[in-house]
Amino acid sequence: MPLSSLISLSLLIESSMALSLQYLLILFAALLLTQSLAEAATCSNYFTHSRAAYYPNSDEHGTDVGACGFGSFGATINGGDVSTASELYRNGVGCGACYQVRCTNSNYCSDDGVTVVITDQGSGPNTDFILSRRAFGRMAQTTDAAASLLAQGVVDIEYRRVSCSYPNKNITIKIDENSNYPHYLAFVLWYQQGDKDITAVQLCETKNFVCKLLDRSYGAVWTTTSPPTGPLSLRMLLSGEDGDESWFVPINNIPENWKGGETYDTGVQINI
Repeated sequence: MPLSSLISLSLLIESSMALSLQYLLILFAALLLTQSLAEAATCSNYFTHSRAAYYPNSDEHGTDVGACGFGSFGATINGGDVSTASELYRNGVGCGACYQVRCTNSNYCSDDGVTVVITDQGSGPNTDFILSRRAFGRMAQTTDAAASLLAQGVVDIEYRRVSCSYPNKNITIKIDENSNYPHYLAFVLWYQQGDKDITAVQLCETKNFVCKLLDRSYGAVWTTTSPPTGPLSLRMLLSGEDGDESWFVPINNIPENWKGGETYDTGVQINI
């Protein structure tokens, strides 16, 4: 074979090897990216170990007064499966968040545990949750097991954040009874689905689109003095644990002559 042909063949082989190596590197990088995305997607599946107690002097449901400002709604939402939180309260940002909580003693505890809504702030001895009596008993396998759990008072648990679900319910605005039209407006938001936090709220005049950022007075209570006038459009900033943020705008407006104690259906719900 002529020398020129040997050189050409050698160059062809080297070129093919370089392309093969480049292809393998690209494939390896793609596999790493896929694995990273899968791990990120399953972060919410991880449970955190802690302890939980329950309201010893309560009825089956939660309390009518709580640091989230939900009032009597906070005692009965989610069928009364509610809880206080300590660090998970997060200065009120954690109000309305849902968690799957399950005790760890296989002799008494079910695999699924119970899903609770945070409606108050509180802590016990090394606990992250103080559940309603109803929710505490629902971690058990049977009625007899529930009695055994209640007798213990404080149990080891594991928990994780999950999406809240309120079938056939839209996000609802509850105007606080202490609101004073048209000088002072305070409200809480009920029935927020999903697993994101409401970290900011704006009220906008529907005629000229002038918006005002509201204050988080405490818990889940949003307030403003000298609120905008006319029918009001609500805007909510939803923030996820992954850093993702988006504004959510309901269909229905708060009517011009809003009243303390009234509830207003926003006409929308967060898809889960």
